[in-house]
Amino acid sequence: MGINLPSAKGKGRRAPMAEINVTPLVDVMLVLLIIFMVTAPLMTAGVPVNLPDSRAKAVEQTQQPVTLSMDAEGRTFIDDLEVSSDNLPGELEKIAAAGAGATEPRQVMLRADRSLDYGRVNAVLGELNRAGLNRVSLISVAQ
Repeated sequence: MGINLPSAKGKGRRAPMAEINVTPLVDVMLVLLIIFMVTAPLMTAGVPVNLPDSRAKAVEQTQQPVTLSMDAEGRTFIDDLEVSSDNLPGELEKIAAAGAGATEPRQVMLRADRSLDYGRVNAVLGELNRAGLNRVSLISVAQ
């Protein structure tokens, strides 16, 4: 019969712990998850545009709109891809043709820099109307 009696050598020593404490890891991961959830919606604007101020309410959306951006130099972008002014009518007609079978017409979000003259923005609005894209929202910064 063997009895394991504590000896004088082993006093004060502990056996190594074989478990990993995952509580700090879970805390860090939750903080990172919250940070990414908060910052992800803020990263949608790809083209830097200085938008004008507005007091209008936000627009409710049922489908993914097409974003048409015009920067301060007058360059035009469709969903972060630069389109020359010569190719713009053809690209808009492709977008209108792709959404022709939908129940609702395709919505276009127009983001134009505040330093652009009215003529350039009006020309793009005319091209949108000619292509049949009549649901246009002008994007501005809410106050």
